Amino acid sequence: METITGAIKEPRGIIENSDISGFDVAREFMSGGGHMGKYVNSLVPDGHGWRARLGVLTHDDSAISESELWTMAPDGVSLHTSRVFFADLATFADPPGPEKATDLLARLPLQAIIYAWTVGSYLLGTTGEQELVSRVEQHSNGIPVLMSAPAATAGFRALEAERIALIHAPFFTDDFDEKGVEYFQGHGFEVVHVSHLMPPIDVPHPNTGSVASPAEIYEWVRSHVPPSAQAVFIGGNALRAIGVIAALEEDLRRPVLTANQVSLWYALRVAGAEVGVEDYGQLFRMPRR
Repeated sequence: METITGAIKEPRGIIENSDISGFDVAREFMSGGGHMGKYVNSLVPDGHGWRARLGVLTHDDSAISESELWTMAPDGVSLHTSRVFFADLATFADPPGPEKATDLLARLPLQAIIYAWTVGSYLLGTTGEQELVSRVEQHSNGIPVLMSAPAATAGFRALEAERIALIHAPFFTDDFDEKGVEYFQGHGFEVVHVSHLMPPIDVPHPNTGSVASPAEIYEWVRSHVPPSAQAVFIGGNALRAIGVIAALEEDLRRPVLTANQVSLWYALRVAGAEVGVEDYGQLFRMPRR
């Protein structure tokens, strides 16, 4: 990768809606006079969301979604998290938790908010999911709120995949699996396989690591996805799974989506910041719209 005086890395894309590249910005900055030029070798990335700023709504007891999203985020994309108190699945979507968390995010100039809760879409169904999003968007100051299951739906359609396999986290149940099948069938997909990792594992409190190792996820997916599946969705935002995407795609020869990966992809599209992301799946290599 080329650098300016061996220090500033070229950003991975072009500033949106502009013909100015990251190099041009750096050159303009350094030619502006003053004493900055002699310190240019000390400049490092600072996390500024000059390309897009994305919000994240997540459980108050889980750090998985935000850490995966930060890991994948391209240059110039920043993530800003607000937490929703989680007592149980039956009450997680009830007011005022999501609304209060969204009120805080809406104070920032964001382009989209990721609501990282795949199983919520399964349990609520499409109608209930839309009602939840509409209710939360009343507090988002016009910022679109995006859930992970609709993001996966959009990802499958972009990939032109009609037959899909669903692999769920070990804290999912048989009932959750069936509701996932109903959800995607309701959106016109043929679900050729569904399962959740075994043995069942309760999500620890707090969930900062992983309830299943990359090797366990890899082996389960590779051994359970049938040849008829055109694409795979690994569901569960509290499951750390992005590290196995590249290996699975190489071995299965088909796209692999995960809850947080596809949420980021979808949010970048909505934000108008479709840029290449290395190492995290074919989805990010799709041609721009």
